[in-house]
Amino acid sequence: MTPDMPKAVITGLGTYVPDRVLTNADLEKMVDTTDEWIMTRTGIRERRILPDDMTTSDMAVEAAAKALDQAGVKPSEIELVLVATVTGDYVFPSTACVVQEKLGLSQAGAFDIGSSCSGFIAALSTGTQFVRTGAFKKVLVIGADAISRLVDYQDRNTCVIFGDGASAVVLEPGTGENGILSCYIKSDGTGCKHLFQPAGGAKQPPTIDSVTQRQHFIKMDGRETFKKAAKAMTQAALEATRLAGLETSDIDIMIPHQANIRIIQAAVQRIGISMDQVSVNIDRYGNTVAASIGLALDESVQTGRIEAGDRVLLVGFGAGLTWGGIMLRWGI
Repeated sequence: MTPDMPKAVITGLGTYVPDRVLTNADLEKMVDTTDEWIMTRTGIRERRILPDDMTTSDMAVEAAAKALDQAGVKPSEIELVLVATVTGDYVFPSTACVVQEKLGLSQAGAFDIGSSCSGFIAALSTGTQFVRTGAFKKVLVIGADAISRLVDYQDRNTCVIFGDGASAVVLEPGTGENGILSCYIKSDGTGCKHLFQPAGGAKQPPTIDSVTQRQHFIKMDGRETFKKAAKAMTQAALEATRLAGLETSDIDIMIPHQANIRIIQAAVQRIGISMDQVSVNIDRYGNTVAASIGLALDESVQTGRIEAGDRVLLVGFGAGLTWGGIMLRWGI
């Protein structure tokens, strides 16, 4: 990044997860699976599920309100709100616009970013550019997904993986050493078929047949997704580190997208760091899509795993296929 431009600094963090817990024991009663099978293949023990009377925007608002409070920023001061999600309240308008109205962000522009599980990386990277160029001084970035609404609870290969949640950060300009040091984003559209929702868009609008054939649920080629995810997350980690002018030995902690413990372990081995340097909470929340990196980041800060001055690497991979990494130095 250009050194004479201000850095984008995270000044507030907030998260939200629903109260309802869906355990592996619960899933054993719903599909042909076992706790041992799920744990061995994913590392997940339980996940949170959104109640019927809540939406993605509701979770986003809860997380965002906490981030604003921590940053000491009034809603009227926010100039831009970005929401990373693939489970918006509507096909249109954007969930960011819904959040803007609910929070009273009267001065803010708003739009969504649909990069699936790497959405938080994409949204944070986008917000960073707006802050660094001086276009906006206070940006609210949210990752939120009610992914359980797209889960087929007859498909044991996907229903054991996902959970709901939201995370949010406030970005502001800073001139010190702390802040976002680098952003790296990549994609490969040839991998669209490996992880997608077949129906519900313009290509296959909702019909009776699309519903009865269960085409509105997540479809995933687990084997191909695993192979590409481990490789892509490794590339994202190395590139984000290089762009920040650092070495992997400089990484204090890595916050990966919480997709699958085996993917995380494979990427960590390739990067050349220890699992002791990695934040993992997939066992308690599952894959919360765009919310996951922010959830793990906030948890690491709250528990003291991240301290001022630490070099923090954020890495994500998602449908598209999309992936990316962000290196930051923690602190205001």
